Order: sequence, then structure tokens, then C-alpha cells
Amino acid sequence: MGWLTQLHGKIVGLDTAPLIYFIEKHPEYHPRVRPFFQAVEQGVFEVVTSTITIAEVLVHPFRRNNVALAKTYMDILQNADHLSQWLSLPR
Repeated sequence: MGWLTQLHGKIVGLDTAPLIYFIEKHPEYHPRVRPFFQAVEQGVFEVVTSTITIAEVLVHPFRRNNVALAKTYMDILQNADHLSQWLSLPR
């Protein structure tokens, strides 16, 4: 994907929707965002997200009392290589 090549060595802002599509394996959008997250995992570029994104991704799991999904989000957001938050979360 050509657009991923343009991101090489950059810091990229990550919004809520792509993260949800990837984590929850959305049937239509997961295949589209998977190459982006694979590139992040390989360290092609760094990703930064905000506390707003963190709050937004947790709303749906907490409303549905899906603690496992909320934990998955938190584990990824706190421990993923090449991903950082503008404000740190307590561990």
C-alpha cells in the first residue's frame, strides 16, 4: 500500500474508529486497517493517541459489561510497542 510507505519514519495520530475496527475485527473494515497495524507492529512508524480515544474505545465494552474487551483495549493501549498516549494512564 503506497500510503503506508509515505508514513515511514513518521509519528501518526491514531483516532478511535480504526482501533475499534482492528481490535473487534469488523468484517468490512478490519482487512482495510490490518496493514496499518501490521506496519505499526513492525516499527515502520510510531503511533500516538489521546486520552479521548482511550475513553471512546472503552464506552461500548463498559456499557455492555464486556470486561474482557475493555481489558483487551487497555492492554493494547498501555503495552503496545510503537504506540504512546499523549497523557499516560496509571498502571
